[in-house]
Amino acid sequence: MPSTSPLSSLSFFKTLRASHRQFAVVGLGRFGRAVCSTLHHLGYEVLGVDSDERRVAQALTDQIVSHSLQLDSTEPSALKEGGILEFDIVIVAIGNFIQESIITTLNLKEGGVRYVVAKASSEVHGKLLDRVGADRVVFPEHEMGCALARSLTKPGVLDRFELDPDNSIVEVVVPAVFDGKTIVELDLRKRYGLNLLAVGMGEKFEINPSPILRLQKGWVMVIIGSNKGIDQLPI
Repeated sequence: MPSTSPLSSLSFFKTLRASHRQFAVVGLGRFGRAVCSTLHHLGYEVLGVDSDERRVAQALTDQIVSHSLQLDSTEPSALKEGGILEFDIVIVAIGNFIQESIITTLNLKEGGVRYVVAKASSEVHGKLLDRVGADRVVFPEHEMGCALARSLTKPGVLDRFELDPDNSIVEVVVPAVFDGKTIVELDLRKRYGLNLLAVGMGEKFEINPSPILRLQKGWVMVIIGSNKGIDQLPI
């Protein structure tokens, strides 16, 4: 598995991105920088925000953001003046300073930000973020641990985008037992409860492929469905 975020290598999704979206990332520690770098390299406009001037300057130097600002995110007026409240999605990456994280999240939601993703460092922290209105709470360490376990037990899964705790979209190498079979013969929906979105052949993806397409070992399938069904695939 690559060391960067899963989205950075999921080539199928690069073709589906909504280019008009803008992101602001508040907190430029390791997690915040990783989020900025991934989004920026996927072609999105990213604003990096931190109270530490050195982190703000470093993000620009490293070219992981489009713009950066130094401000105190616990001050509603600073968020407004900095234009943070105008962004489509804001990621609060302040995981280790619970009070600052919670106040920032509250300020963003009260300021009218449509979708706020907040990093939590503990279960209690996560519950508090949920209480103040975070639209999505993430636990990076837990999620990375789960991803590592899956990659070790299912090496044929190249990448995974979790839609929720029970369902995902994955890139899967066509296994040997699928080689030479048509999509209709495999009947993934009936056997595993999965749907095939696309097939990758080299650098090219064929979206919504023909049912009579014969798969070849080494190609890549993009599949959506339950994690239980994905885990049952012969890969």
